[in-house]
Amino acid sequence: MKRNLLHGLQMLAVLLLTSASVLAKTQRVLVFSKTAGFRHTAAIAAGKINIPLLGTKNNFEVDTTENADVFTPENLKKYAVVVFLCTTGNVLNDQQQQAFQQYIQSGGGFVGLHSAADTEYDWPWYGELNGAYFKSHPKQQEAVFNIVDPDNIATAHLPKVWKRFDELYNFKWIGTDIHVLITIDESSYTGGANGDNHPMAWYHDFDGGRAFYTALGHDNKSYDDPLYLQHILGGIKYAMGVNPKTSARPSAK
Repeated sequence: MKRNLLHGLQMLAVLLLTSASVLAKTQRVLVFSKTAGFRHTAAIAAGKINIPLLGTKNNFEVDTTENADVFTPENLKKYAVVVFLCTTGNVLNDQQQQAFQQYIQSGGGFVGLHSAADTEYDWPWYGELNGAYFKSHPKQQEAVFNIVDPDNIATAHLPKVWKRFDELYNFKWIGTDIHVLITIDESSYTGGANGDNHPMAWYHDFDGGRAFYTALGHDNKSYDDPLYLQHILGGIKYAMGVNPKTSARPSAK
């Protein structure tokens, strides 16, 4: 009898481990890149290639689309995270907005990349989800970025002072409940307009879900940069519900 009990416990353990493994491998991410304004053609193309590669290396599946019709309650249930990859303008109609809002309120995850801040200006809920709205940018140039939270999975791999060439966003509105990860030193470049408190990447729990945003990633060169790829991978992991501390640090290798 003891032998049968032991065998039963062993089988239960195997089933539990198998189930956990299957669940981990079946998390899905939706990458959405519809544009109704300026189009970051090179960045979108590179993101559509490299974010699925991150998924392959880190046990999650990625679907890419520019079709807003996928924003239905039933379809969004399939995804742990929705990534807005350089979206611009008004990309969702009223019904699609409602479906996406319900998805977040049900515990879904959101990742906004670069011009996700240049999206849905007439939908205040989205602005609060993303954490800021775009205002302007100077010419592309190198600047100094300060890592203000080095313990997060989206920043733990970065040098504390990070020099990077990119399109450097100024914001017309910045949320007050965001947890800032990276700021930009406006004295290191020309054209900054947000002063000493100029965040460039952050996360926050919002309306039942989780949201991560980075202003970086203007062109395809970002997707050749392992530091940037690991940065957005950390954001995806956070949006999935991974603890944002270094104990859960992902790898982009």
